[in-house]
Amino acid sequence: MATTEHEQVISGLEGVLACESSVSFIDGPNGVLIYRGHDIHGLAEQATFEEVVFLLWHGRLPTRPELANFAGELVRRRTAPPEVLRLLEMLPATAHPMAALRTAVSAIGALDPRQEDTSREANLEKATRLVAVMPTLVAAMHRQRLGQAPVAPDPGLSHAANFLYMLTGERAADDSVRAVDTALILYADHELNASTFTARTTTSTQSDLYSAVVAGIAALKGPLHGGAVDDALRLFQEIGSVEAVPAFADRALAEKRKVPGFGHRVYRTADPRARHLKTMAQTLSHAAGDTRWYDIAIALEQALYERKRLNANVDYYASLVLYHLGFPLNLFTAFIVCSRVAGWCAHILEQQANNRLIRPRARYTGPVGVPFVPLQERG
Repeated sequence: MATTEHEQVISGLEGVLACESSVSFIDGPNGVLIYRGHDIHGLAEQATFEEVVFLLWHGRLPTRPELANFAGELVRRRTAPPEVLRLLEMLPATAHPMAALRTAVSAIGALDPRQEDTSREANLEKATRLVAVMPTLVAAMHRQRLGQAPVAPDPGLSHAANFLYMLTGERAADDSVRAVDTALILYADHELNASTFTARTTTSTQSDLYSAVVAGIAALKGPLHGGAVDDALRLFQEIGSVEAVPAFADRALAEKRKVPGFGHRVYRTADPRARHLKTMAQTLSHAAGDTRWYDIAIALEQALYERKRLNANVDYYASLVLYHLGFPLNLFTAFIVCSRVAGWCAHILEQQANNRLIRPRARYTGPVGVPFVPLQERG
């Protein structure tokens, strides 16, 4: 059908402004990411994840008493409902971890007597519960698949330290804890990406916070979004050696292959988050005495930049960081959920505060005026 200049289709909604937000901002041409006015570099180098979550939800960094109170609230909500842990046990080992996590969050919502209460006070309580319990669910899934019992949360540990403890059953070194803290900060929010837009769209219908987070998980699961972090490590494994990098780079570019961990819809220069993860990947690789994948990553990044000016994105080195921290490959995207749930909840709260149903239009390209043929005449 005819289209006017006001009905132009923007494929993928690229560059379209769908809402106003004060949660985070990306300056793509200059490689800048800020949370509530704070540059990501300062937060990654100096803050804790608990401070960043408070910042995203309240618009400012907490005072000492506020941080102590908020961290205490997270500790008190770490334990997963036994019904949810049993539900995870019932799922087949072949189930995608993101599907299992999506199911677990749905169950937590169904068990909450305040599920339908969409007041800010109730939603902050739900958001705190989800940020607190998400690492418990991810660690429990991992251990159950190994045939091991889940490790109960340790109230004496920080959010990041407890995550590693529940995953491995051992208290981690300070460098590893800091790496988890930093990775959680770097993934906490990223403006109006696919999963955040999905969560806001769900919220705009006046659905509950749990439903919006489940919708966000479903969107993040896709390989063009959060699922890309899994593919990055598989890429290094496929290449196999530093010596094989040049031939792989030439072949990938000749075939116009999409290389996991490179390129970004918004950034036109280096992803500001990648530099911190690159440093952590180097530190953890050397500490483990295993630099094979890191060496391949460095060589491939250099080869693709020289040939095509391609920059590595956040997932590229995050895959190495998570690998050396002990996360199995199939839980990399689930780790991101443990971080991004903070950003989703910030956007959900913001959407509810000034809500309008998100309802775009589509340009119709099908036929018109097709006559109805009675069933007996259709043969």
